[in-house]
Amino acid sequence: MANGLTYQRTTTTPEATKQLAATLAPYLHAGDTIVLTGDLGAGKTQFVQGVAAALGVRAAVTSPTFNILLEYHDGRLPLYHYDLYRLDERWQLEDIDYYSAIDGDGDGAAFVEWAEKFPEDMPYDYLEIAITADGDGARRIVAHSFGSRSRQLLCVWANDSKSRLGKCQL
Repeated sequence: MANGLTYQRTTTTPEATKQLAATLAPYLHAGDTIVLTGDLGAGKTQFVQGVAAALGVRAAVTSPTFNILLEYHDGRLPLYHYDLYRLDERWQLEDIDYYSAIDGDGDGAAFVEWAEKFPEDMPYDYLEIAITADGDGARRIVAHSFGSRSRQLLCVWANDSKSRLGKCQL
């Protein structure tokens, strides 16, 4: 994780996780890619729900596990929510138009769960949100930037007093 910024925060409820995610939404631009990592049930989809609500998405945001991709076009900018968990081969990424969403030239923000399954197909520039849940329901959310745009995004998000992100060393 060298050469990037890292910030973290712990949330204690699903609502607090969504509220934290909502503080990211005002800073998102078309072409941004957010990679979400964490175990099943860690809160990745809750994070996307918080961003979507803050973007003005009116539709119910659900996990795209079986659909692979869910698109939301009724917010401030389009939101593309990918879940690569059920994919097994790199060629399947072509079928879901993955590369055009993460190349930085897309018309919306792409949120990708389980992208680490295909490390050679990670975008060049992305913000990684790693979510770890403990037994009591608390979630440690660690945000790390990879690339110049994600570094800029993380800087402005961390400087938003509502995010209450703290800088950390990993």
